[in-house]
Amino acid sequence: MTIKKVALIVLSCGIFAGMCHGGESVVKGQALARHKTENVILVMIDGMRWQEVFHGADAELLGTPGPDALGDAKERARQAQQRYWNQSESKRRHLLMPFLWSAVANGGQIFGDRDLGSDSHVTNGLNFSYPGYSETLTGIADPRIHSNDNITNPNLTVFEWLNTKPDFKGRVAAFGAWEVFNGIFAKERCGFLVNAGYDPLTVIPSTPQLQLLNTLKEETVRIWPDEPFDPVPFYTAIEYVKAKKPRVLFLGLGETDDWAHAGSYPEYLNAAHLADSYLQKLWDLVQSMPEYRDKTTLIVLPDHGRGAGAKWTSHGQDIPESQQTWMAFLGPDTAHLGERSQSAQLTESEIAATLAALLGEDYLMAVPTAGAPIKDVLGK
Repeated sequence: MTIKKVALIVLSCGIFAGMCHGGESVVKGQALARHKTENVILVMIDGMRWQEVFHGADAELLGTPGPDALGDAKERARQAQQRYWNQSESKRRHLLMPFLWSAVANGGQIFGDRDLGSDSHVTNGLNFSYPGYSETLTGIADPRIHSNDNITNPNLTVFEWLNTKPDFKGRVAAFGAWEVFNGIFAKERCGFLVNAGYDPLTVIPSTPQLQLLNTLKEETVRIWPDEPFDPVPFYTAIEYVKAKKPRVLFLGLGETDDWAHAGSYPEYLNAAHLADSYLQKLWDLVQSMPEYRDKTTLIVLPDHGRGAGAKWTSHGQDIPESQQTWMAFLGPDTAHLGERSQSAQLTESEIAATLAALLGEDYLMAVPTAGAPIKDVLGK
């Protein structure tokens, strides 16, 4: 037998063995090679309706200025009309969320416009915050999660699950306006940084910006006792990204829901517009950093929807429309299909496995009852 034949047999045996026994690593390696995503940022905008996302400001609701608690509600309504109204629906939604309808619409995918046959929704049946966040982050709608009480989540979030893996240990972090994120992420158990509500951030070296943020958390008037205004968690997260460069990041913004419950449509629109500007600032930041540039996927969605018409201020089990949500994806593995129409029905329970799959991890192996990854955003 010639040396060439021996080499050929050895090579063939090695390939065959790789396909059978050790083949898991080979096949897995091939699957991972198709994914350019090395980092995922998940941003959730509390109670942001799909109607405004796809249609822009509502003409009828613009005429309902809401309470005078903030001073001169009519003037606020006039300003909102000036900022966000246009006869053209496409221009209207772009005025409200310019980053979503430029960068994401051109370079990613957006789901949830029911008028185009695209649907996404929560499956928990309760249609409020803790169940919505938990479903999104764990992949399951757990009937034990039936209130907004700040209790420790009995389920592992995909963030906690990833943090148990060597490639992600210490590279996971969550920031949120709402203090109940401490319970949702199981702060006392999860093993990664959870910074929520008015808690100061002290685990990284102090900077003038971080010192100011911590001071604002301590001294600012607390309109809502369980969460500050959105700039506080956003800029706190920015300081952490600069210092620690996490591979998996969560950011929860809350003002859209707060102002809606308060009945102030102008401030609800302002909060949505601000959230969109934060998406752009965050995206611009990570695209400027070699650790993230062209290898980061951004996922954006709410935790629930809201009612229609006069019920726009509310959500819950008695308002079926508030199960309706929307989703947006931008990253190197997601095909540039823009606003989706006639797409497969999506659920928030599919986000956890999708996030893991983008990072080359199989969440369904750990949580078989979780929603499956969304194939449309994972590339070929």
